[in-house]
Amino acid sequence: MHLVQTLKRQRLTPLLKQSITSSTRPISSSPARYEPRPAAPQKPHEIDPRWLTLTKHRIGRCMTFGLKPAQVHEAGEILRLIAKDWRELIAGSEGYLTDATRRGLYRQSVAWGEMDSMGHVNNVTYVRYAETARIYFTRNLAVHVDPAHKREWMDLVSSKGFGIILRSIKIDYKFPMTYPDNVTVYHKLTYDPESPHSSQYAFHLQAVILSEARQRPAARVHEDLVTYDYKKGKKTALPPFMLEQFKATWALQEKAKKFWQKRIVDIESRVRTLEVESWDRADAVEDMGTA
Repeated sequence: MHLVQTLKRQRLTPLLKQSITSSTRPISSSPARYEPRPAAPQKPHEIDPRWLTLTKHRIGRCMTFGLKPAQVHEAGEILRLIAKDWRELIAGSEGYLTDATRRGLYRQSVAWGEMDSMGHVNNVTYVRYAETARIYFTRNLAVHVDPAHKREWMDLVSSKGFGIILRSIKIDYKFPMTYPDNVTVYHKLTYDPESPHSSQYAFHLQAVILSEARQRPAARVHEDLVTYDYKKGKKTALPPFMLEQFKATWALQEKAKKFWQKRIVDIESRVRTLEVESWDRADAVEDMGTA
């Protein structure tokens, strides 16, 4: 809310998007012990997915009215910053952890064969992107974050004993991707592990699939996962090592969200300054160039 209030005071482009996901289908491996599932969460995004494009257009408009050398340098610095950190600005501001030890897929090439007869990437392919990234989400915890429990984390994606089952998946498609493109996929926890929305038998993940060609989300994913004991043939509570890392991950997500939201506010402020010093001043005259 502080972010929104700050931007409104600066008369900046509205960034909020509001929408709610539809409900998911309940499935339980042990009906007698079925635990009510939390209400479907709101969609995770707060920043307008077209924010990068709109920001570039705003800077471009400033240039058409003519900028002084120092202002041209400032505009270039802003554009370089956006080009370098666009994934972090979009995903990090929503709480996704984007560093190399946390990301799922990074700049995965879209194959020509992933397109269907309609000329765009087939809808099922997005599910595969999310699935692969989810495996890397678990692998990253095993290899980079909690190597002391590496074997336990790696066993989660097998059926050896204690594992994770995908109970439901929901995908919101934002626009049709086409070849060539590169996708980056991040996952994050939907709920604070210590909140009333959390279950001792399950957890929710959200994923964002970013298109490099468009520099915005191509799809958003909501996953409902159950912790399952294959030997006993029923769901089971999250083990302590998982719960501990989920708590730490949630704290990092909240920290990342605040950090990157502040970066967005800073960029918006710098762009607004350029606007006030160029086209949004009383004596502004558009630079039409010379004949």
